[in-house]
Amino acid sequence: MMPQAWFEMAEIRRRKFASSAWIPLRAVQPICEQGNRGHLGFKEEFFGAGSLAVPVALKDKATKLGWSDVGISHENRACVDDGRYIPADIYEYSQGEQIGFSLVLEQRLNSAEQNVWHLHQDFVIALELMRDGDRWICPNEGYTEVARLHRHPDGRPFLMEARSEFLLDYLCARGMGLLVTAYWNREEVVEDIAHIAWVENPKHEGTEGARWEGRTYEIHEGGMPFGAETAVFHVSRTDVDPSEDVPVFGFPTDDVTEGRSWSFKREERKLFVVEGEYWRDEWINPGKYSARIRGDDVPGSVFFITDASGTRESKDTLTKESRWLWFRAEVINALLEHRGGHLEWYTRDTGSVTCSPDYSVHFGVNAIGLVNVYAKDIGLLPDWQQRVWAGFNVTPEGGVSEELLASQMRARPADTTSPETALVQALARMDEVFLVARGKPLFREHPYRNEVLSRIHRFRSTNEKGLFALAKDIARLTADSIDIAVLQEIAAPPKSEKWGSLKSLEKALATVCAPEEARRALTPLVGTYQLRLADAHLPGSELAEAMKLAGIDSSSPTLHQGQTLIANCAAAGAVTGSLIERLANSNCEESHGTK
Repeated sequence: MMPQAWFEMAEIRRRKFASSAWIPLRAVQPICEQGNRGHLGFKEEFFGAGSLAVPVALKDKATKLGWSDVGISHENRACVDDGRYIPADIYEYSQGEQIGFSLVLEQRLNSAEQNVWHLHQDFVIALELMRDGDRWICPNEGYTEVARLHRHPDGRPFLMEARSEFLLDYLCARGMGLLVTAYWNREEVVEDIAHIAWVENPKHEGTEGARWEGRTYEIHEGGMPFGAETAVFHVSRTDVDPSEDVPVFGFPTDDVTEGRSWSFKREERKLFVVEGEYWRDEWINPGKYSARIRGDDVPGSVFFITDASGTRESKDTLTKESRWLWFRAEVINALLEHRGGHLEWYTRDTGSVTCSPDYSVHFGVNAIGLVNVYAKDIGLLPDWQQRVWAGFNVTPEGGVSEELLASQMRARPADTTSPETALVQALARMDEVFLVARGKPLFREHPYRNEVLSRIHRFRSTNEKGLFALAKDIARLTADSIDIAVLQEIAAPPKSEKWGSLKSLEKALATVCAPEEARRALTPLVGTYQLRLADAHLPGSELAEAMKLAGIDSSSPTLHQGQTLIANCAAAGAVTGSLIERLANSNCEESHGTK
């Protein structure tokens, strides 16, 4: 049994749509329904809402409308009135006076089809949204969800809501406000109402634009009013002739009809219904700015540390001088987590990163592993991207990346290659040269090769766990992808031995070079393969050995450890590629000698 406070809905009456992150545009939402209506234990909670976009100048007229005008009973139908065509989205305040339009249009079909809810196309196109299932997302803002449609398990829609920030931008651009009219109902069937202390029945409470009513009433079990008498009237015709092939009946008169009537009283036990209802009509003002649609110049709200004293500045001043900002290396991972994020390398320590297509930021890594970006480049980013960067902004330290300065100030980009790029090139060359040598690729096809390659970068190793994850991904594309069978066609193991992928590659290379040279070439890859097991808690001595084989100084910052790991694997790949090339030449010479 629900307490009196549940029906009074204080928590709902306190909340305002205007202060919510998501604003309902239309709702027909049974929040809960338990038991059978009219029977003991029945409980129901319902929320409904309708909305109308109205020019601000017509606010006074809009606020005279309510639940019965704009709520869920309002139909979106096109019609012709006295020769005037009225589009389905338009709402007429009075005949010939169009006051606003619906942002959600409900299309009612026949009884066999579910109603269809349409989000207004002007809203979708103006905010550059893309539909993704029952979500409308903004690709230009990190694929942020802007509107969403909720459905029942059987597919029926029950709630369409829009993100407040985007909705207010749209309303501002159009010079409109939003009228949201809503209704809540809470009802329960009980045996006793001693816990309800309302002096009045029904009880009324109201404020401007809102009213609440609470009531209790008696029923017979099943739902009929308690004490009600039911009257039954039965009328039938007496002139029915079943033998007529095409019967035609005239208007019924007393001569051709007969009737009887009776009444009875309900005998089911007495129950009580406790009910609370709340109506609210809320006007939501447009936003102050429309940066997205109208292109308003919005004052900077995201601040960055620009000097050693901790001075913080926004885009309003960042774009005025040639200077740089400093960020923790973790910022790159945060940017890449966004849909559409991408990392590209220009030189050993510079590249570009995007967290959304069409927004590329040139960065450099300085001597202590911090990320530098030209301040103006940050100041010109959309605010939502600035907020991502700001979360990792730090006080300047370690100077500006030498290679970034060389590119942006001296206009002489460094002639270096990033380890990440070198690794991709080395793996490709190993495979290509082996294909020439043996007619088969060295690496088996990996279904997620490109995805794994995109994750191999030094910023994965901002901590020890990330370093081990990086090693695991490198091992996936090296030791785990090597085709052992084709290598053992070159050098087969004794029957008493079983070689893994790297051992098989070492033995194959040893056919064209000294065994020590082959082993030395693959040492970093062996260390990397062992490191992949480190997150499974390798003993300290084994971890130290794996780090040594991979050529990593465990006392250096983890970001540098990741860079070293990639660089050493790239170098190992390059040397291995050269040795495989010898294998190809050896095969060529054998072929000529046979001839």
